[in-house]
Amino acid sequence: MKLIILTQYFPPEVGAPQNRLYEIAVRLRKMGVEIEVLTAMPSYPNSQIHPSYKGKWYVKELMDEIPVHRSWIWVGKSKSILSRLLNYFSFVFTSIWIGLFKLHKADFLFCESPPLFLGISALVLKRAKRAKLIFNVADLWPKSAEELGLITNRYLLKLSTYLENHLYRKAYIITGQTKGIVANIKARFPVKAVYWLPNGVDLSFYDPDLIASNWRSENNFSEDTFLILYAGILGYAQGLEIVLKAAESTAVFPNIKWLLMGDGPEKDKLAAMKYKVNLHNVNFFNTLPKNRMPAVWKSVDCALIPLRKLNLFKGSLPSKSFEAMAMERPLLLGVDGEATELFINDGKAGLNYIPDNASDLAEKAIYLFNNRDKAMTFGKNGREFVKTHFNRDTIALNFYNILNSNSPNAASDS
Repeated sequence: MKLIILTQYFPPEVGAPQNRLYEIAVRLRKMGVEIEVLTAMPSYPNSQIHPSYKGKWYVKELMDEIPVHRSWIWVGKSKSILSRLLNYFSFVFTSIWIGLFKLHKADFLFCESPPLFLGISALVLKRAKRAKLIFNVADLWPKSAEELGLITNRYLLKLSTYLENHLYRKAYIITGQTKGIVANIKARFPVKAVYWLPNGVDLSFYDPDLIASNWRSENNFSEDTFLILYAGILGYAQGLEIVLKAAESTAVFPNIKWLLMGDGPEKDKLAAMKYKVNLHNVNFFNTLPKNRMPAVWKSVDCALIPLRKLNLFKGSLPSKSFEAMAMERPLLLGVDGEATELFINDGKAGLNYIPDNASDLAEKAIYLFNNRDKAMTFGKNGREFVKTHFNRDTIALNFYNILNSNSPNAASDS
């Protein structure tokens, strides 16, 4: 069985889609699937091509024996819609060119969305490579782009909606990262095969019993300090201003510290807020490579998982939740909907607070600080929950079975 993975985002970038696609590719290869990856020169999250890839049109490399083809992409610092479209469509064009001449024929072509426009490349390449299209939806574009205000042009939204519907119709299989995404697509396209392909976690990599860590002492935090960590993109969707406001409310508890680890477009704004209010209980840390994160999670007391209070996010399952739960860290979860139902109501892995509500966040943080035993119980519950429901090995095996059951006559659909 041969599979092409088409994605704009892939390691050495760090992030949810990058980790998910790499992890599933490695596991599928071990099951005997021949895999090629077609991706862009790495630039996320700082909108800068990584130094070793600068100035290159095409790079081929091996990652865990998987051929990875990288093509040029335009990258700019501007947040304007024009800059975003140039970024997306530059990779659309170069991925088609590189894909036509460098990729082998395959049984399946797996396209990661967003960006939705990469589906244009998928439509071309699936025909050229005689592959069945698997369209993977990690975010419901253009709906999410509209709700976040990333796209406001009505004509562009109309064209994007047409493309979205066309891609769903042309896909042989559709996969979605959350049950909410799956339900949305099934309701609109009831005749299509739509599967849940969730994020997950490598329980052998994130294992608190096997990790020794000096990260706390190396960063001059005492053992009795209660460390609340947010690790990830510092972006608009996370609504991290409330962390600074909650930190103001908990300043009377000097042993509660708020840690923001990562980079992104909101970092400078958040740092300015900290210094304006003179908050000594908030610390910023740069993004760390994946192999150092288990030691960080082992050293902190609680994981903060925030998103803005938008209907769009009621179907979200933030990937950092899985890592934190695997490391037995309790959650402070500010995500309505599916995440609360799974992680808090079913998994008993922490507390949920009202998204965008700083006072509720502060109240729940103080509760965990004053109830360390309860926090530890939440952490134990979380690991058991992801072990049962979100083990990457099981997820990959289920996906392999889907591929295998559809593989015998893997000619392109029309």
